[in-house]
Order: sequence, then structure tokens, then C-alpha cells
Amino acid sequence: MALNCGIVGLPNVGKSTIFSALSGAPAEAANYPFCTINPNVGIVNVGDERLDRLAALFKPQRVIPAAVEFVDIAGLVKGASKGEGLGNQFLSRIREVGVIAQVVRCFDDPDIVHVDNKVDPQSDMETINIELALADLDTLAKRRERAERTVKVQAREEKKNAELVLSALEKIGPELEKGGAARYASLGDDERAAVYDCHFITMKPQLYVCNLDEDAAKAAASGGTTARIDAVRRRAAAEGSEAVCICGKLEAELADLESAEERQAFLEELGMKESGLSSLIHAAYRLLGLRTFFTAGADECRAWTIHAGDTAPKAAGVIHSDFEKGFIKAEVYGCADIFQYGTEAKIKEAGKYRVEGRDYIVGDGDVMFFKFNV
Repeated sequence: MALNCGIVGLPNVGKSTIFSALSGAPAEAANYPFCTINPNVGIVNVGDERLDRLAALFKPQRVIPAAVEFVDIAGLVKGASKGEGLGNQFLSRIREVGVIAQVVRCFDDPDIVHVDNKVDPQSDMETINIELALADLDTLAKRRERAERTVKVQAREEKKNAELVLSALEKIGPELEKGGAARYASLGDDERAAVYDCHFITMKPQLYVCNLDEDAAKAAASGGTTARIDAVRRRAAAEGSEAVCICGKLEAELADLESAEERQAFLEELGMKESGLSSLIHAAYRLLGLRTFFTAGADECRAWTIHAGDTAPKAAGVIHSDFEKGFIKAEVYGCADIFQYGTEAKIKEAGKYRVEGRDYIVGDGDVMFFKFNV
């Protein structure tokens, strides 16, 4: 499953600074466009209070959180779809991620140049989204040409599949032509599957990240807003997406602190309840359609990642393929149960300890123990 999130945006909007704060991995950042040529990749833990509480109860030797991969992709510019600023190279890397986090500059800084010499979130978002749509239009044209040739072939099954592709492309094309996204097209499941090999960039879910200065970040944390934040939020709402507020500079300072206690004190001093990066990580996790189940015991408490709707055997396969092949049953209870009753024995006494079969849809927050035979 694609557990990765690509960080995109115009040059000099703070992508690399945010990436470094997220991952703790150094990413090249400089006051000129395209300082990031090769994508930086970092694995980021997904903070989960439930895992912390499980660890406090079971006192395991190891605690392993879920994780999401973030990819810092070089800045895109107007004309990227035609190769400007190495755009073709960068766009190909966006095709490889599961969800897009578009960083939008919402801060003023005379020492950091803007490629258009002005800070205008609405214009910046439009530039990026149009370039992504234009790149997809090129992909669509090539796929349509192939499908039209295939329709002329006499093989019935191939012709049927090609017609399905053309049907889907006819719905996607108008959305892209007006600078929209392939995900806006009303496709059936069979049509969506037929054009999966196109790997349309704009078919991917996208969220927006407002990169703020310190004052705006403090205001946003206490429920305030600015015209720039409002512009980003309007765009996100119109797309049925999310907008997350972050101050890249503050997050970088926060990441440099050694202990959780120091980081919490730093946030409280700023009047912030949690890191903006924490909101970004969880937003990306949600947009990827991911859920978490847990295994818990004296040896290890661990968060495992699955897609919403996955069955118990599929979840077992995340741990080891043999678990899925030889799945017999799953013993299950919810996090809320262990938090309420304190021990598995008391959960059983309360009748909350369940045995589930192959058709069980795993719930977010389930604690599971699998029985299998290989």
C-alpha cells in the first residue's frame, strides 16, 4: 500500500524546512529555486496516544508506532508540465506518491525570494494545480491514442476494455481542461480501474499546508486567521480537502529540542496545544485512507497500518504473509475496552473479548491476536 506523501509547491515556500522538521533528516534548503534536485525521503512516526496508553499498561520491551513516508520534491514553476525548471523530472516523482501535500507560502520575508516576487497564496495554488492538470492532459492524450487504436482491433475483450478506458477519459478530460483534477470526474469502479495505469497525478488526494510566520501561527493555534489562511482554506474546502497551518521555522526549532518535555514546554510557551506537523501527519494518514490496529503484550506494543475496510486476514498479512495464508481466527477487543477494564482477563469477564473470522472488517483501534496454521 502507498504509505507515502509527496511535499510539493513552488520554490522557496518552505518545503525542505518542513520536511527536515518532520523527519529529522537534513534536507538541502537555500534561498534560490531548485536547490532540491533529488527528492529527500524520510520515514515519520505517526503519534498515537492509544499506543502510549497501551505501553503504559503492558510495559513492553519495545514500542513501535505506525509510520508514513514523506518525500520532499523540488519546487515546481509555471511551465513545469513542458519541462521548465526540470519540471518533467519532478512531476514523474509526484506520480509515485500516495497523497500530495501542497505547501503554500503565507509569510513575508524579504530575505527569501518568491519566484513571482509577490506572496499570493491563491495565485500560487492555481499555478501548481494547473501544471499538475496540464501534465495529466499529456498523459490522457497518449492513453486515448492507444485506446483508440485498440478499439479497432477485432479481439472482443481488448476492444471492450479500450471502450471502458475511452469512457473514463471522456469524463476526466473536461475536468483537466479547466484546470481541475481527475479525481473530480464521476467514474464508476470499473472505469477507475481501467485508467489506473495512467497514474494521473490529480487523481491523488491532496491537502494544503499553510506555511506561516510565527505571529500568524500563534493566531491560528488560538482560532484566529488571516486573509492568506482564508484563501487556502477556501480552496481546500471547495475540493473537499483539508488545510493545515504550520510555521516551518518554529517546527524546525521544535525538532531540534532533545526531549518530549522540552518540546511540550516550548509549545506551551507559544500558546500552542500541539505541533502543526502532528496535524499534517494525521491529515496525510486520513487522506491515504489508512487505519491503525494494535498488537500488545509484554514483548512489544505495536501499531500496524491497514486500509479502511480491510478484513482480518488482510490485517494479519501486514504482520507476515504466512499469517494471512494460514489465517484461522482473530481474537479482538477495542482500545477503549482495555483502557476501561485494565486487563484482558477483566475484558473477558465483561464479555468484550471477541473471536472473529475471515469476514471481519478490522476497526480502527482494534487490539488483535491472530491464530494461524501454515
